[in-house]
Amino acid sequence: MTTMTPTIFPALFISHGAPLFALEAGSTGPALTRWGQGLQGSGHGLRGVVIMSPHWMARSPAVMTNPAPATWHDFGGFPSELYALQYPAAGSPALAAEVMALLARAGMAAAGDAERPLDHGAWVPLMHLFPKADVPVVQVALPASYGPAQVLAMGQALASLRAQGVLVVGSGSMTHNLREFFGGERAAEPYVLEFSRWVEAAVARGDKNALLDYRRQAPHAQRAHPSEDHFLPLFFALGAAGWGEAGDGVVRADYLSREVMYGILAMDAFALAHSPETA
Repeated sequence: MTTMTPTIFPALFISHGAPLFALEAGSTGPALTRWGQGLQGSGHGLRGVVIMSPHWMARSPAVMTNPAPATWHDFGGFPSELYALQYPAAGSPALAAEVMALLARAGMAAAGDAERPLDHGAWVPLMHLFPKADVPVVQVALPASYGPAQVLAMGQALASLRAQGVLVVGSGSMTHNLREFFGGERAAEPYVLEFSRWVEAAVARGDKNALLDYRRQAPHAQRAHPSEDHFLPLFFALGAAGWGEAGDGVVRADYLSREVMYGILAMDAFALAHSPETA
């Protein structure tokens, strides 16, 4: 008798940059589209996406249970073309119930939100990843009081979904200092590259202690992230991937993009999966 090994999807971290990423895709948008096409064309059933965005922050864990979430243009002062965009993906109350059950089992009881729309931290990267909007989406709130270790634990609580046809995504930004945003393309600031490559190296060697303490150990951490809300979804993806867990093998990061937009927004995106030699 042959035993079938279940397909385990990678976890994914995406830098969603500025809202204009929806229109100005750079090289990151096409890279996400190619990766999404490969995932959907793999023959393994993808039944949903669970995504955390820093543009939904709540006092405590919360999960979108809306079966038909609206596309929320939660920004101002951009071209009219941006406000005309829609991302009509369905929600999934059934998947949302699974997410809430797993979080509750890990001691993080979450409330359901049946009115929650998709904010741009979710729909902008997803419109590149799955442009047909044909994959149901469940969004998870980032609790405002949580730090890296707690967000990592949220991801760990949902890791089992990856073997059940679910793609777990952290959507944030590798660097996010909008005080330095002046528009227009220019050379990448050195601190952006130094911070991003420090993170890449820490992820590659599985150095959980260093990454959890990134605000003290990473070069230019305070400048790269004056507030850490856009960096925390990285820990959600890492936790869902089983990264840094003793005895769980090596988790590699397969980079889809290392682009820098506007000189200051590192658009790093990578999939996290176990190395075949160690899985």
